[in-house]
Amino acid sequence: MIETSTNTENSDFLQSFSHVIKGRFLDEAKKTKLDLFVLNISANEFDYETFKTRLVDLVVDFALSRKVKNKYKDKPVTLANRAKDKFKKGINRGELGEFLLFCFLENHLKAPKILTKLELKTSTSTYVHGSDGVHFLKLDNGNFQLIFGESKTKLRLTDALSDAFQSIHEFKTCRNTNGNTKSGLPYEKCLINDEIEKEAFSKEEMDFIERLIYPRADSEFEVDDAFGIFVGYDIQISEDEKKLPNFDFRRLIEEKIIKEVENKIPHISKKINEYDLTGHHFYIYIMPFTQLKINRKDITGHITA
Repeated sequence: MIETSTNTENSDFLQSFSHVIKGRFLDEAKKTKLDLFVLNISANEFDYETFKTRLVDLVVDFALSRKVKNKYKDKPVTLANRAKDKFKKGINRGELGEFLLFCFLENHLKAPKILTKLELKTSTSTYVHGSDGVHFLKLDNGNFQLIFGESKTKLRLTDALSDAFQSIHEFKTCRNTNGNTKSGLPYEKCLINDEIEKEAFSKEEMDFIERLIYPRADSEFEVDDAFGIFVGYDIQISEDEKKLPNFDFRRLIEEKIIKEVENKIPHISKKINEYDLTGHHFYIYIMPFTQLKINRKDITGHITA
């Protein structure tokens, strides 16, 4: 069977955050789980510099397939350059969200990736829509979840959450907001099945992934489709707040962020019910940014430099 540990589990990625809401279940069935991460604060500013440094170490695992990593495993500089080049060629406004979702699923949820959208974007012209990545998670009862990713970075938290659940709804129903047919869950599974044959998976690993994608009656485990969501949004900090003593600033900002996110919990539940998604598990990661547009561009530029 394929390894159920992630390639990035020894990274320092999570050390860049205060984990201020830890795995809060939003429903009685414990199927929707929310985690809120806030960047570490230094001198009343989010510590983006340390964060950017830690992100660089994860680009290779995000951007490149196992096949490419194995090919250049003895050439670390070449491997890093290939990853940055791949990231740069596939770059758009949403790429950072896709990357951060990958980082949280791998490092926090411990859900290894099967494929990311970036691996396919610059090599598969037909892969335009679809999930932002596909991971799998082994549950305590021995069963598995196939986790499809969706990421949104918007100025307003409500807009980001709404757009994320709308995209998941379209992905599941294979229809856009106009009612027109679009590629969705069945196509995604077919694509994964096609792509794993090009990867550096053993026959045993390929058989395992195929059973995740297309569960069989004779399997020793059951599989359910789940969704991982990353939402980044912009938080406003006033000049007066920036002048506070460091301890008071940290406490104020965390309380401010927690309050804003907690106020959106009814909206999350509303969207899940509205789009008839109650059968799925959701792993929701929320992260606030200051000056979102500027810092999103700066972080992406640092990764591809």
